[in-house]
Order: sequence, then structure tokens, then C-alpha cells
Amino acid sequence: MSPESWAAFALASVLVLVIPGPTILLVVAQSLAHGLRAAWATILGVALGDLVAISLALVGLGSLLAASASLFMAVKWGGALYLLWMGVRMWRRHDTAQPLPPAPRHMFRDAFAVTVANPKSIGFFVAFLPQFMDDGRTWAPQAAAMAATFVGLAAVNALGYAVLASRLQGRLQLGGLRKTGGAVLVGAGLYTLVRK
Repeated sequence: MSPESWAAFALASVLVLVIPGPTILLVVAQSLAHGLRAAWATILGVALGDLVAISLALVGLGSLLAASASLFMAVKWGGALYLLWMGVRMWRRHDTAQPLPPAPRHMFRDAFAVTVANPKSIGFFVAFLPQFMDDGRTWAPQAAAMAATFVGLAAVNALGYAVLASRLQGRLQLGGLRKTGGAVLVGAGLYTLVRK
């Protein structure tokens, strides 16, 4: 991969990443409800989820998902229902004390599951990555450079959204934080269900 191709890939990745999808909505919801300190596990889950998704696309498993409409729909619906379940669970909490953040392993698990369960991301990688591959160069170093670049940028993007959401946290009431976070997750689930 030439430096020019890498720069073009990095710029295209930034443009794709700044548009919030279900994963970023989860980061925002967790940051609103529990603050930036609790969001670190979520950001790590996003990074690992993106690494798995881009790796699947690079080894060709994304093509199988793109070719099977029923498999695509099953993964899509599973991810959307998971987001809805998390949102309703957060919305229904009634305690008035400062909510304790979920265990970091649970936040990590949720972020990883939402990121990996987004079949659009794997399909996107299948279509997106070849545009920047140089046929005259070895495949593995190019694939590694693209994966590292995208995952690093995705983590920075998630951190940026987490910082912005955590700054809003101090301006909302405790009950409002849970309601807002739950509404964001339900919205992400509904968005995942209706988008084509």
C-alpha cells in the first residue's frame, strides 16, 4: 500500500466513522449514564469488535454474509434486539441514587456484541477495502495496515463521542441520565431494524 493509498484510506475511514451508527449510540448512552471513566471498557469493546469485523471481511467471510440474505437478516435482527433489550433495561431502572456503572466486562461485552453484530460493517468492509489495495504489493502488510488504521481511528472516534456525552452528563438529572441513555439505545435498535 503506497503512502498515498494509505492517506486516502485513512481520510475515507474518518469520514465514515464520524457518522454515528448503533455502536456510537451505545458509547453515547453509556457515557451519559455512567461518565467517561466507565466508558473505557465500552471503547475497548468497540475497538475489538471493529478488529473482528474488518478481519472477517479481509479473510472473505464477509462475502458469505453478503451472499446470504437470511444470515444477514438474522445477524441484523439479533443485534437490534440486543440494543432494544439494553435500552429498555436502562429505561426501567427506578433507583434514585447515583447508578453504579455495570461491571467493565459487561460494558466491554455489550460494545463488542453490538459492533460485531452489525452485518452492515462487514459488508461495508468487503466493498470498501479493495478500493485501496494495490495488486502489485503483498496482501498481508496492506491488510494489517488497513486494520490497524481503521481500528485506531474507530477507538479515537468512540473516545471523542464519549468525552462529549460525559460533558453533558453533569447537566442532566440522575433519572434523566438513565432515561436518555435508554432512549438512545432503543433508538439505535430501531434504527438498526429499519435501515436498509
